[in-house]
Amino acid sequence: MSIKVLFEDNHVIAVVKPPGVLSQEDDTGDADMLTLLKQDIKERYNKPGNVFLGLVHRLDRMVGGVMIFAKTSKAASRLSESVRSRHFGKTYVCVVQGTPKQSQARLTHFIVKNSKQNQVTVYNKPTNEAKEAILDYEVAAVSGRYSLIAVKLHTGRPHQIRAQLAHIGCPLVGDLKYGAKPTSGISEIALWSTSVSAPHPITKEWMSFRSVPTGSDVWNWWTSSQLEDASSMLSNT
Repeated sequence: MSIKVLFEDNHVIAVVKPPGVLSQEDDTGDADMLTLLKQDIKERYNKPGNVFLGLVHRLDRMVGGVMIFAKTSKAASRLSESVRSRHFGKTYVCVVQGTPKQSQARLTHFIVKNSKQNQVTVYNKPTNEAKEAILDYEVAAVSGRYSLIAVKLHTGRPHQIRAQLAHIGCPLVGDLKYGAKPTSGISEIALWSTSVSAPHPITKEWMSFRSVPTGSDVWNWWTSSQLEDASSMLSNT
């Protein structure tokens, strides 16, 4: 499997995850990014023994786009701390059914995950065991019954974008789990990680990596300029 590398040094590697590939291994035994990248690094650099690669953040299986991985334990520790302290920027684009009432807004909800069902429930007010979920969104374009939306995450809760947008009546195209109506010819969730930003774990210089969604019928509904514009929205906010 060919994986596009956006940046690589001795400490960090930034890549574009293809939709349908797991972030890390699970019980299915299907292809996952950690294993694929370890094999790639081992072969490219002719490394003996095991290759270290640290998972800093995750993308759902059906979501494509930018991911960064740590190549040393020190880098993994420092990048993980950036995630915990929210010095780790993540923006996305998605296609939803319908159009939000507000063209841009901040959504603050409270999420409870059901691990057995691998699904979350969204509440408007704090509730037992719920974790706060915050995101900003901006509508980039509208075409008929669908909207192209840019999203900036402020928290990294499971299924956060999918669940919060569904909660306001705009489920992601292809996301049947969160109430989307079936769309002919669409087999994946219309969500793409467009940018990841963080301080370099060693130099402390700000890193930012970007990717425009490609490869699926849902993204072909929009012009390249619309996708470019949507992919750059909210990345500097």
